[in-house]
Amino acid sequence: MKKLLVVDGNSIINRAFYGIRPLSTRDGRATNAIYGTVNIINRQLTALSPDYVAVAFDVHAPTFRHKLYAEYKAGRRPTPPELLSQFDGCKAVLTAMGLTVLERPGYEADDIQGTLAKMAAREGIDAYILSGDRDLLQLIDDRVTVLLAGNSDTTPFDADAFREKYGIPVERFIDLKAMMGDASDNIPGIPGVGEKTAVKLLVDYGSLDEVLSHGDDPALSPALRKKIVEGRDSALLSRTLATIDTAVPLGLSLDDIKRREIDNDALYDLFLDLEFTAFIRQFKLTAPKVARPAAPAGAIPDLFDLSGGVTVRDQAADDAPVYTAVSAKEAVGRLTGRFSVEVREDGLALASDGERLLVAREEIPALAPLFADGKREIVCFDAKKLMHYLSEAGVGFAPIPLDLLLYAYLLRPGEGQSSVAGLALTLLGKSVPEGSPAAHLAYELEPVLRGKVREAGEEELLDEVELPLIPVLYQMEKTGFGIDRAGMIALGETLDAEAKAKAEKICELAGHPFNILSPKQLGVVLFEELGLRGGKKTKTGYSTGADVLEGLRYEHPIISEILAYRQLTKLHSTYAVGLLAAADENDRIHTDFKQAQTATGRLSSAEPNLQNIPVRTELGRLFRRLFVAKKGRVLVDADYSQIELRLLAHVSGDETMLAAFHSGADVHTSTAASVFHVPEDMVTPEMRKRAKAVNFGIMYGIGPFSLSQDLGIPMREAKEYIDAYKAHFPKIGEYLERTIADATETGYTETIFHRRRYIPELRSVNKMTQAFGRRIAMNAPIQGSSADIMKIAMIRVFRRLKNEIPTAELVMQVHDELIVECEQSDMLLVSKILEEEMQGAASLSLPLTVDVSAGVSWDG
Repeated sequence: MKKLLVVDGNSIINRAFYGIRPLSTRDGRATNAIYGTVNIINRQLTALSPDYVAVAFDVHAPTFRHKLYAEYKAGRRPTPPELLSQFDGCKAVLTAMGLTVLERPGYEADDIQGTLAKMAAREGIDAYILSGDRDLLQLIDDRVTVLLAGNSDTTPFDADAFREKYGIPVERFIDLKAMMGDASDNIPGIPGVGEKTAVKLLVDYGSLDEVLSHGDDPALSPALRKKIVEGRDSALLSRTLATIDTAVPLGLSLDDIKRREIDNDALYDLFLDLEFTAFIRQFKLTAPKVARPAAPAGAIPDLFDLSGGVTVRDQAADDAPVYTAVSAKEAVGRLTGRFSVEVREDGLALASDGERLLVAREEIPALAPLFADGKREIVCFDAKKLMHYLSEAGVGFAPIPLDLLLYAYLLRPGEGQSSVAGLALTLLGKSVPEGSPAAHLAYELEPVLRGKVREAGEEELLDEVELPLIPVLYQMEKTGFGIDRAGMIALGETLDAEAKAKAEKICELAGHPFNILSPKQLGVVLFEELGLRGGKKTKTGYSTGADVLEGLRYEHPIISEILAYRQLTKLHSTYAVGLLAAADENDRIHTDFKQAQTATGRLSSAEPNLQNIPVRTELGRLFRRLFVAKKGRVLVDADYSQIELRLLAHVSGDETMLAAFHSGADVHTSTAASVFHVPEDMVTPEMRKRAKAVNFGIMYGIGPFSLSQDLGIPMREAKEYIDAYKAHFPKIGEYLERTIADATETGYTETIFHRRRYIPELRSVNKMTQAFGRRIAMNAPIQGSSADIMKIAMIRVFRRLKNEIPTAELVMQVHDELIVECEQSDMLLVSKILEEEMQGAASLSLPLTVDVSAGVSWDG
């Protein structure tokens, strides 16, 4: 059976625009609506495999409905410029995908869809209409199904599904609209009659005409009778306005909208221009075989923009570079200067000017001379992975690698790891067959990416911070962090026993056994059996998240037991069991420090995440006590004191806060004294706590509501604290507002070391998204500068330890904290080095202070 898919272009592009976070190209063009539209439509193409496809769009011109009723669709907000700018690109992409785009002046997209659906039905072809607009439901019949696009899924509506939803036959849908009206289209309906009343009238009388003819029925309330009588003309007009025209003179047949083959070259170029390299791979597109004009000598093309030219050739074709398998000895002889290297399952791929070489895995030890020269330039992607790979073969790595992963990270922070293939598609317009070596592309990419980093003002950050940090992190990963295995086993057994005891108590309070970790079973117990308030039922059952349970903590004793049980089971599975499983035969855990993951520049830790070891609870701190130094050695822990507040004082230039830090006073106490108008010696612990919450919260754009929730105080009181804070530190408020304004204009914030964070959310038309962008803009320069300082400190500490105490080893970094393992006899010198190098990592208008402690475990 042949099938037709008709897409409501306006509905889908709007849904994509508002449903997907802001996306933009490097030159600032919005792309989220196009991205989402391609995804939504392609899912249905895959699911249905239609023979005919059309995407209908409205034309910006009056329709017959406007001529009939001048107020039709009046009051609609204008289309946001960020969305309007994406329509042409979207239509071009859909056309290149082999789909027919249709528009007709004087008619709406709905009318085109209705006409095509009825045309298909008459020819015995099943029609599917994809839209987020319920108006299309009136088209449902034996041959027509509406695929109603929702926030997260698409619901098929046939006649039975419609009746189940609305309680009336689909033929009465237009009558329903005629009575209830439609605020979005400014269709008046019968004033005062809503959906519930309209449905009941249709159930009782059968149709709009019958309802109108029974407007004086005594069975109706006097008020309703009055509405029906007075709303008669409005209802009839509304029915005409709501009725989709299924006889639009399209001047085409179904054969004219047959699904065509994808236009590889056109779609490739469009996706490349839009920076949708993932789609290039998903659609299995290949680079056009027709070469573009080559760029002028020395020119670097704009990132993600090939106009103006680089040579684009199909590297997947017959002229793709051929790699020659050679011995390690021959490779060492042929690679005399800069080269690139790629890790492969069977060995290494190496490339330079004119050289494309493959060296087998078993020969890698003989490549040691290539990697021993500290002055040689070696290009790669993910240098730490390469260094670990070489280390397993007994090969050291002396130079600072030119890691393209970090080049790309600086240009697109927080957007996930790229790849050589993706970067080459984007920047060079080149590709290789899947599974083929791409070392030559990495070699070509390095100068192009470096040029873009230089243009962004981040070359010094790359060369002085990010690249030199690679060997530091590599060595930390290789060294690992020791644990007390016996202690971890014992703690795990204790947690398991306590969790079982809690489970028994919970089941006793519930009155019967049940699976506490099952949200469905837990929801039934709490909201049906125990009758607790606030139960919100979803498709899968009641919501039982931590926020819901916290709100019910004092409603029933079972709640606190459940929260405690969850904490115990998480600590047991994630840490007691998980950490033991991650430890090697020497009882050391080797985490993976992610250098190119976060948008702020901070390092993160994975497999396992050692930065997430709990510290706020006594139970959590027990785990830190089980991270230990080797026998005879100690852990020296150095922590920046209030570094983000110091940075805020520095960048804002607020004299009051700077003076507080210079005096050596406790800044939270000083703030409390100012906000509460009391001498410092009269500041209570509660006052200090509240001042501290404002001090840190202000950097994250905290508002009265959030502060009131954090402190458990009325919103009015929280607002007074924030206002008093801003009055006392006026330059801080000015700085934050100036930062937001600058970021809105440029599209990004910068740290004091010129690391950029792009914030497209600031230009969103969605107010909540925009507010989120404002909070990011306030915090990013502070948190990012803190991250930069910590990275610089790590490099300085690492180099100095290597020169002065080679047996001392950096083993951990967590936010503002560094940990070194060393011999007990070196503890004082290590402490001195940590303090000096961390304090000297940046020159600010106030000193950086470091708190240093030592002990046999992480917790002292």
